[in-house]
Amino acid sequence: MSDEQELYHAADKMAADYLAHITDRPVFPGPDMVAQLEQLGGALPTQQNDPHAVLDMLSRIGGAATTATNGPNYFGFVIGALLPIAGAAERIALAWDQCASSHVNSPAMAAIEKTAGQWLLEILDLPRDTAVGFGTSATACGFSALAAAQTYLLRQSGWDLDRSGLRGAPPVRIVVPDTVHVTVKKAIRLLGFGTRDIVTVQTDDFGRMRPDALPHFDALTVLCLQAGDVNTGEFDRFSDIIPTAKAAGAWVHVDGAFGLWARASQDKRSSTDGVELADSWTTDGHKTLNTAYDSAVTICRHADLLASTMNAEAAYAPSETDAQKNLTLEFSRRAHGLGFWAVLQTLGRSGVGSMVDGYCALATQLAEGCREAGVTVLNRVVFNQVLCQLADPADTPAFLKLIEQDNAVWFGPTMWRGQPAFRLSVSSWRTDEDAIRRALDAIGRALHQLECQKNG
Repeated sequence: MSDEQELYHAADKMAADYLAHITDRPVFPGPDMVAQLEQLGGALPTQQNDPHAVLDMLSRIGGAATTATNGPNYFGFVIGALLPIAGAAERIALAWDQCASSHVNSPAMAAIEKTAGQWLLEILDLPRDTAVGFGTSATACGFSALAAAQTYLLRQSGWDLDRSGLRGAPPVRIVVPDTVHVTVKKAIRLLGFGTRDIVTVQTDDFGRMRPDALPHFDALTVLCLQAGDVNTGEFDRFSDIIPTAKAAGAWVHVDGAFGLWARASQDKRSSTDGVELADSWTTDGHKTLNTAYDSAVTICRHADLLASTMNAEAAYAPSETDAQKNLTLEFSRRAHGLGFWAVLQTLGRSGVGSMVDGYCALATQLAEGCREAGVTVLNRVVFNQVLCQLADPADTPAFLKLIEQDNAVWFGPTMWRGQPAFRLSVSSWRTDEDAIRRALDAIGRALHQLECQKNG
């Protein structure tokens, strides 16, 4: 076995050992584990080091300070675990070390991502002739979609953005719900929009944009809707809203970072009725689909427009129009669509649907247990999110501190209607009924300790 093979073999063994204990690992590293990370710093080495020793240091010290997001007991944010096939595919891809910008860079990756895009449109049941660009995150992919929207609306008004830029351009408005995700705000800001260009629409008790509160739409409007509110998991009423916006000539974008996968579920699909009428969509693989970080996708009905907006052609690197470098932010890139291909090839339509249904069923079970424990569940639990509040919302920081100290599970704080709350996200294929019981037991212990603290 060569030195290179031995190193990869050692890394595989360390990774396997890590995963063998993932269920029993502390969900969040303790202060002592975090303190040891200083050993990975210090001065830049002046001499070469043994790569096996470096790998051991990384595994031993770095691994001990990881959050167990790849396990069944992590309910924070919306972070999926890593399906084995997705991880295995990434390990092969690392050995290939492909620049997946276009066919001329990597025929293999170009073919894989093209197929992944076709399968994605099929399982999400979106228009089959749309462009699919695989990127790093919903942030980057949302930026690409909104850049295309801006270009399209200005072009329709007679303004050539490529030639004239934004200075003096007709003003484009962005309409968002008051629960809009911060990544959409970031993309909007980077595209040159100020707060005066943003119209915020009130949402109802479930976090859905209110159709009766919509502003007047015109042909210089971008409307941003949500498939899966980050707190409640709710879906905007696409069938009631999108036709009105489209009739006025507006562009409709749907942020579906995790919720768009309801399209793969027979039980939850109706929540997304009408979403196919939009102009662009974004979703992540590393959330609901449980691919590796970082993998996400831009889907755009106007394929040629996205390709021209994000174009990155160079004389020394000619490529096909729909090459991934022309649909995404990155020029030099890994194949972010590889995980999509591996998971969809392995699970198929029925497997993905069953996985999504499993998240939703466990979330419902988790919500029922929270109510029985005396916790107020604020949402209807229509997907994988459970939004909760204590009898006294001001107790939330102390409660979460006790959860962190217990370290059986982890979830974090949020704000809902101006009040402290917390949310639990069921996003891991490893999470099962035992994990739900562990979470409820931990919540019960924390509530009991909190009550003891308050009573002295």
